[in-house]
Amino acid sequence: MIPYVTVEEVSTALGRNLTRLETLWFDYSATKSDYYLYCHNILFLFAIFSFVSLPLVFIELSRSTSDWFDRYKIQPKVKNSFSDFFRCYKDVMKMFILVVGPLQLVSYPSIQMIEIRSGLPLPSLMEIVAQLVVYFLVEDYTNYWIHRFFHSKWGYEKFHHVHHEYTAPIGYAAPYAHWAEVLLLGIPTFLGPAIAPGHMITFWLWIALRQIEAIETHSGYDFPWTLTKYIPFYGGAEYHDYHHYVGGQSQSNFASVFTYCDYIYGTDKGYRFQKKLLQQIKESSKKSNKQINGGGKLD
Repeated sequence: MIPYVTVEEVSTALGRNLTRLETLWFDYSATKSDYYLYCHNILFLFAIFSFVSLPLVFIELSRSTSDWFDRYKIQPKVKNSFSDFFRCYKDVMKMFILVVGPLQLVSYPSIQMIEIRSGLPLPSLMEIVAQLVVYFLVEDYTNYWIHRFFHSKWGYEKFHHVHHEYTAPIGYAAPYAHWAEVLLLGIPTFLGPAIAPGHMITFWLWIALRQIEAIETHSGYDFPWTLTKYIPFYGGAEYHDYHHYVGGQSQSNFASVFTYCDYIYGTDKGYRFQKKLLQQIKESSKKSNKQINGGGKLD
């Protein structure tokens, strides 16, 4: 809670006038406890999970009347019905209500311990971006090793097989997993903010962006206009889809966001081999079609 009653008091303490964003933040948060602000994450998780995946649902359902989106579908032979999406949504929402929500409610002391602040001044844009980069890198590296553990025989049979029920992933299946796996994967999510604690707004953005990234990665579509394609070493939907396609036997593409861990530790060899093979087949097919259309001889 901000320890000031009026904007004038804050301005005097900072030695300058508040920016418009800082004034809005003061008007909203001045009378609210830090715990109340922290619990906004629950609402963000519910809202993002519910609505960000909706366009993907409409796209998938439209494939029953048109094949236009098939060109972007990574596994075009797989089609999902509305009941498939609703079942997944219902199961994940149950897990959110019974596991994630209560965890958020009782985990506030950890936020106090690492000193996530909610007061003024607000962080600069550069500070927010720098901290988010750290959070993504820390989460990605830690998640990589936990994910590899879940692909051990014991980890997969006991827990991770639930997430791999979707061999062709969908957006709603991003957090679809055994409750114990959800709890364990919460550690990488909180580790970044613990290492580089920032403002509550930065923390909100981190939770929101990580959820959106997970949905995009599990979308099942490789759209050429996706902005994440411009992020260096970003894996994306096509990269992670291979991991689900191979399933329980997969020892490849463990990274949650970037590709550097898989490259460094050699766990992307199967993916790269398959991609190279498919490219060769594609080029050979083009060459054959060109010779046939041109009346030439096939070698």
